[in-house]
Amino acid sequence: MEIHELAADAWRLAEREPGPRVVLGLVGPPAAGKSTLARALVAEVERRRGPGAAGYLPLDGFHLSNAQLDRLGLASRKGSAPSFDVHGYAALLHRTVTETGHAIYVPDYDRTLHEPVAARHLIRPGTRLVVTEGNYLACDEPGWTAARRWMAEVWYVDAPVEVRDRRLVARQLAGGRTAAEARAWVDTNDRPNGEQVERVRGNCDRVLPPIGLDISNGRD
Repeated sequence: MEIHELAADAWRLAEREPGPRVVLGLVGPPAAGKSTLARALVAEVERRRGPGAAGYLPLDGFHLSNAQLDRLGLASRKGSAPSFDVHGYAALLHRTVTETGHAIYVPDYDRTLHEPVAARHLIRPGTRLVVTEGNYLACDEPGWTAARRWMAEVWYVDAPVEVRDRRLVARQLAGGRTAAEARAWVDTNDRPNGEQVERVRGNCDRVLPPIGLDISNGRD
């Protein structure tokens, strides 16, 4: 399926749902291509509907800081579900849907700093469609279910295991790990995280086949 078809489907969802703003969630294992697809959808909707018609809200902006991960003993499980501020994420989704009269600033994750950064993205007052993406959007645990209630639909982004594995190793190498360290991180952290996501695939409204978009930037 081409990006223009998916963007058209996303916009039809926005037109179908009541209210001034609709959130579409993209979920999938690490390195499935979620953020690349989300940004492509936003760009295509804006190309068709005008600047500000769509906005981007990544879960990655709600990574706990490295200091908080150290405090909680989660440094070796960075990227796992407990390493995110899920309640902060759910609260921002709530604001996104209900506070449409002013700008909403959205955090992101900086892969150079290896830390979350505030206010990198902007959702404008007239934005009709917001695309959010992350690993755990379809999970059944408390916090994630609170976030899910603000999404009109959640689409599962699929990708072959071997493709995701190759991307994940490349991401760790780009982040400064040695080949051995990258392999160990993927095997002990990214792979279990991906398996958790795969188990809740049935909670999604739609499963997308692998999308042929360039994700050489190392995002997921």
